[in-house]
Amino acid sequence: MFENLKIAGRAIRTVFTADPITRVRRFYEIQSPDVEFAARRTHYMNVGYWTDGVTDLDTAAEALADKLADAAGLKPDDTVLDVGFGYADQDFKWLRERRIAKVYGLNITPHHVEAAQRRAQEEGLADRTDFRLGSATELPFEDDTFDRVVALESAFHFYPRSAFFAEALRVLRPGGVLATADIIPVSGNVVRAAIQSGPLSFVKFSIPKENWHDRDTYRQELVEAGFANPEVHSIKDRTWEGWRAYMADRTNDPEFRAVVKPAVRKSMAAHWKNQDLMKRELAQLDYVIAVGHKR
Repeated sequence: MFENLKIAGRAIRTVFTADPITRVRRFYEIQSPDVEFAARRTHYMNVGYWTDGVTDLDTAAEALADKLADAAGLKPDDTVLDVGFGYADQDFKWLRERRIAKVYGLNITPHHVEAAQRRAQEEGLADRTDFRLGSATELPFEDDTFDRVVALESAFHFYPRSAFFAEALRVLRPGGVLATADIIPVSGNVVRAAIQSGPLSFVKFSIPKENWHDRDTYRQELVEAGFANPEVHSIKDRTWEGWRAYMADRTNDPEFRAVVKPAVRKSMAAHWKNQDLMKRELAQLDYVIAVGHKR
């Protein structure tokens, strides 16, 4: 997911800007799809949900999409808004397997939107999809439009996430559900600036300080936004370690080595070298599924 961030120090510096939307857009624009998705069959950009026996990120990432769909209660005929959809793999999966009526996707990265639109045309799903540019904190939709609003490993970017919660409540129909898969610290005592490992550099510059809080505060923000009886559950034991182990060994994968240049593999191996530090820092990061209902 984040292996390209420090392949070139110059690229890292391009994401530092005061404007939060520009910062997140640059964060994804500096990544190289040729490396990011080399020797993979999907374009998911999440850390995955690693059940026993799973050894590849594509399977784990699909499982996380299923986990979020279950939490949201996706069902046939639902109209769904997916905010921060990446390349929209989960949306096409839900259209096929959950048989939702239509999915609207909102993203601030142009090439993600273009890729999703192109795939919708290729798969004959343009009439059941609507992928567009836009901000999570200023949703360009009328009140009471959607049955479900979801954010798959994207809400930590939203500036601030609490404003997204308020907007999600507004656009949901009565009885609708908001569900997120999200990254937060395990407690309010975790110092964001103290995280030093390269693969976790995104924590410093891509998670706003306004979003750096634990599960209790996350739930309270959902309550303050107006959601009824929100729940925030940790699934960290099925996310971080599987992702870390997979990414740390990726440069040894023969299929990956066959398609990625040696210089890039060398840089990636160095980037992921300090696994002891990563393990200590990942112990300070939570991963949650949060659900809120609109009365």
